[in-house]
Amino acid sequence: MTKPGGIYYPEYLQLDKLLNAQQLESDRLGNPAHDELLFIVVHQAYELWFKLILFELKSVIDMFNDDIVDERQIGRIVALLERIHAIQRLMIGKLEVLETMTPLDFLEFRDLLVPASGFQSVQFKELEIRLGIKRDQRIPTDREFFYSRLSDEHREYLYKIEALPSLFEVTQTWLERFPFLNFEGFDFWHEYERSVEQMLERDRNIIESNSTLPPNVLEHQLAELDATRMRFNALFDQSKFDELRAAGEFRFSHRGMLVAIFINLYRDEPLLQLPFRYLSALVELDQNLTTWRSRHALMVHRMLGSKIGTGGSSGHDYLRRTTDQNRAFKDLFNLSTFLIRRSEIPKLPNHIQNSMGFRF
Repeated sequence: MTKPGGIYYPEYLQLDKLLNAQQLESDRLGNPAHDELLFIVVHQAYELWFKLILFELKSVIDMFNDDIVDERQIGRIVALLERIHAIQRLMIGKLEVLETMTPLDFLEFRDLLVPASGFQSVQFKELEIRLGIKRDQRIPTDREFFYSRLSDEHREYLYKIEALPSLFEVTQTWLERFPFLNFEGFDFWHEYERSVEQMLERDRNIIESNSTLPPNVLEHQLAELDATRMRFNALFDQSKFDELRAAGEFRFSHRGMLVAIFINLYRDEPLLQLPFRYLSALVELDQNLTTWRSRHALMVHRMLGSKIGTGGSSGHDYLRRTTDQNRAFKDLFNLSTFLIRRSEIPKLPNHIQNSMGFRF
């Protein structure tokens, strides 16, 4: 076959390998199942997107994993995370293609896959670990199941990844180094605490003056308000914070959490706009992954009902329980608990405000 000189498209993309990498097990056994090709192509596409997400994620971690993070890098980091967001949206949409396969279509070849399972996706497991979902963050059943279905080679590889800094860890270190917590002659946290107390009292009055609430609902809402007050109190008392953190209420350190709150409160200051966008990008990354997990769990329920998965898990039930648990940045989702009205945010001294702005 003659071909033009230089780089040739099919060879550059190695299409011979790529388009011949779909080996149907049902074909091999002489009983072809039409939808097995769909199943393979969709999952292979997922693995390619996982590869690209990991590539971008490792770049982000490398830029953060330094004693000094160049502020000019933050914009680049946010851009890479936004690229990951776009990939995640594609992953969520791709489930619609897989859902064109009916449960009966799947049953034509499902048993041929045992014991292979999506739980053996090493790249997805690496993604979770690099985000910061490590063994001590997993529910006990997931902690055991996470490694038990892997080859020795893949298990050892992921053990090594567990020992490396995750996105959660480098983000926490970056937050802890942030300079704007100790102010000369201005007690921000004292002023913030006063505003919080006024807000909580206002919320209590709203609840208690709502005559439409049944007694049990009133009692529940007041209990929730007391729990919120306890979380606020932990911000102003590190020993209380550390107790709640040990109980799993928080993942960030006390200082890291304070800085994240400060960035969210003063997001409009020029120096804090990119840090705020970065924290928001982490929330969206976590949210997209949770959305994908949830949609995937629903699809598995639709396909399998209450059957066990091909890898031996409890199928939909296992996926549902891990969907909410396996989130690296829950603390950032909970930051809205600690926000107050813009009009009540303590005004920063001029010299602090000037240091956060653009001055010539």
